[in-house]
Amino acid sequence: MQSTPKSTLEKAHEPCAVGALPDVGYLANTYVPYQMPCRQYNADEGHIRGTLFPGLDLPFQNRINTQTLNGPMSEVMALGFAVHELGLYLDIHPNDNEALELFNTYVKLMKIAREKYEATHGSLTMATATDGEYTWAKTPWPWDPAQNKMEG
Repeated sequence: MQSTPKSTLEKAHEPCAVGALPDVGYLANTYVPYQMPCRQYNADEGHIRGTLFPGLDLPFQNRINTQTLNGPMSEVMALGFAVHELGLYLDIHPNDNEALELFNTYVKLMKIAREKYEATHGSLTMATATDGEYTWAKTPWPWDPAQNKMEG
């Protein structure tokens, strides 16, 4: 008697066709370097490097990002990154008063930078777009052709 060829689905259910995890065991063991209190990069450098903490700065394939950021949004982005990064640090080091002080400083600087940006370039979020009426979609977008016409 001749057997019929097995379908792909039937082959996938054969004992050695797919990997299986043991009933008890770990797929991987994780390790996260403990951040020691130390000097931090400033907001701009931290944003470029991807971390505020030199001890966690482990460049992929030894390539170091040295690109500088320019433009009106760069300060807002760098300060937002620093606030977020320090917030994550404070989640696991809630008693680090120096980091908390730096966090509060960056929050104040970010607020000032956002207000400065919005005064000249328009709102960054819908929540800050109201001046007595809903104006979020009424301001020209940076990519709007009418806004960026070349004078000739």
